[in-house]
Amino acid sequence: MERLSKRERHQQLTKLIEENPFLTDRELTRLLKVSIQTIRLDRLELSIPELRERLKMMAERSYDSVRSLPLDEIIGEIVDLQLDKSGISLFEIRGEHVFSRSGIARGHYVFAQANSLAVAVINDEVALTASADIRFARPVRLGEKCIAKAYVRSGSSQRGMSKVEVITYVGEEKVFHGNFVIYRSQTALAGESGAEGGDIL
Repeated sequence: MERLSKRERHQQLTKLIEENPFLTDRELTRLLKVSIQTIRLDRLELSIPELRERLKMMAERSYDSVRSLPLDEIIGEIVDLQLDKSGISLFEIRGEHVFSRSGIARGHYVFAQANSLAVAVINDEVALTASADIRFARPVRLGEKCIAKAYVRSGSSQRGMSKVEVITYVGEEKVFHGNFVIYRSQTALAGESGAEGGDIL
């Protein structure tokens, strides 16, 4: 494959990070086929902060506040949230999350990140998981960063329920997919039925 010119590489780098701000320098080296030092120099020249700083900036942007859970009960760090629409959280797999022999994450941590995001995205004081249809696409390993993306889909025929789809990625690879049915209190529904976004139910 022909090497990109510096200008073309800068354009590609900017585009990749705009499309996926969660890309690590290591993932960028693989995508652009250059050394990690080149990626770091390119980011400096383009004033693109490192991943940790980009996440901090995303978290500081104005987004909706979680209503259904205290923040310390959410597994992972919420970096974007639009109540009753969508949300994104980040969870890094550390030593305490894995089986000691294999270095593979215990499944309940990956599930807990997705489940707590599915609950957090609901615009209600009371939101509880009624059911979940889940699939693990591949094992997650020590040191990997799980990016969970939640989308509120159309509600079920029962009043008081919302469907939330959550897909978790490591880099560009899907590792988990879940469809959650979330119970929400009747009082909130009564007030929302005529409001914008009422078509969720």
